[in-house]
Amino acid sequence: MRVLAIDPGEKRIGIAISDPTGTIAAPLIVLQHISRSVDAATIADLAQTNQAGLVVIGKSLDENGTPTPASRRADRLVEAIRLQCDLPLITWDESFITQSARQASLDMGVSRRKRRGHMDDLAATVILQTYLDAIMEK
Repeated sequence: MRVLAIDPGEKRIGIAISDPTGTIAAPLIVLQHISRSVDAATIADLAQTNQAGLVVIGKSLDENGTPTPASRRADRLVEAIRLQCDLPLITWDESFITQSARQASLDMGVSRRKRRGHMDDLAATVILQTYLDAIMEK
């Protein structure tokens, strides 16, 4: 089963997709944030187009595990997506994912100039891979 992952941001939304076996994550696209309802419709369409059976939405928590303003925005996005499709939706802790994405780009030898841009699709990929790895361990 393919899994779609979302790294919701205020300006951009990173999207990643798994392979058909649900083992390997890959970047898919970066969407420019328009409005919650338009973003949700686009995400629902991407899930359907890519035959995803599950959508994982990154949700950041603070160091005490308490919701942040960004996590409350993620919850509102989840509800908006829920109105657009009937796929299962789960949230996944994305705390410190951007730092992991930056490190991954360093490890891959991405030039400093290219690293200056957004990391949204790579962050979505890290969210998805951590989710896939965690469910494989169970």
